[in-house]
Amino acid sequence: MVTHFLGAEAARQLNALGGDISANVTEIRLRADKPMVITFSRHGTKEISAPYIPTSADIAETMERISRYSCYAFESELAQGYITLPGGHRVGVAGQAVVEGGTVMAWRHIGSLAIRIAHSVKGCANEVLPFIYAGTRFFNTMVISPPGFGKTTLLRDIVRQISDAGLTVGLVDERSEVAGCYQGVPQNDVGKRTDVLDACPKAEGMVMLLRAMSPNVVAVDELGGEKDASAVEQALNAGVKLLCTAHGYGVEDIRKNPSMARLIKRDAFERFVVLDAPGRIQGVYTKEGDLC
Repeated sequence: MVTHFLGAEAARQLNALGGDISANVTEIRLRADKPMVITFSRHGTKEISAPYIPTSADIAETMERISRYSCYAFESELAQGYITLPGGHRVGVAGQAVVEGGTVMAWRHIGSLAIRIAHSVKGCANEVLPFIYAGTRFFNTMVISPPGFGKTTLLRDIVRQISDAGLTVGLVDERSEVAGCYQGVPQNDVGKRTDVLDACPKAEGMVMLLRAMSPNVVAVDELGGEKDASAVEQALNAGVKLLCTAHGYGVEDIRKNPSMARLIKRDAFERFVVLDAPGRIQGVYTKEGDLC
């Protein structure tokens, strides 16, 4: 859990919920002068309105703990709007930004924190694995869901299982959420044949893996941009299989992104796994749109 990164009162409130509930926390939101809000995976949303309402000083204290009392060491991450904690937990920030040349360089005042708790759910890919990995063949696969539905958790378990089954996997973990690396070492189980590029931009990382690590499968979370699409095409041209995720409610949402639409048009992906609720698989589809 992340209680040691929280201020004393926030940690006390979280611990007071009891082990069964606290073990299923997926998100903690702290906003200055607003009630603490906690989201559970199986219990809906519970709002803690009393006795704890964090102040600006509480938010500042939490940021000090999260950054290990050295915000300067996390400047590059904070410029992207988040900090990744050991274990793959991600802390999003909002407040008054310092902008230079149209780019966020730092934060002057942080008023909101969204702490997303990473969960490794071993075996969550069991249902989809027979449709995307047959014998020694892995089908190019895209996992699709809105934020918070568990696509990163599913990606992590697919990587673990195919890696342990014998495939060499190259994982580009741009936000350190999948492997949860700390000082370069994965804290989450991503398989014994997985090589991780931690905190590396997706497009550059995919190309680096192709050149240096000879993967059977390249895995990446949250494809989206033109550079990502170009890197995917390089992987396809090199004969490497792909596993990725993308935001959306289905394939039609992905087609609205011109870069992703180009990949779909050239049949880059052979399987689409769609999640329609947290942890719930709506279906696995072929590139023709048929249900597997």
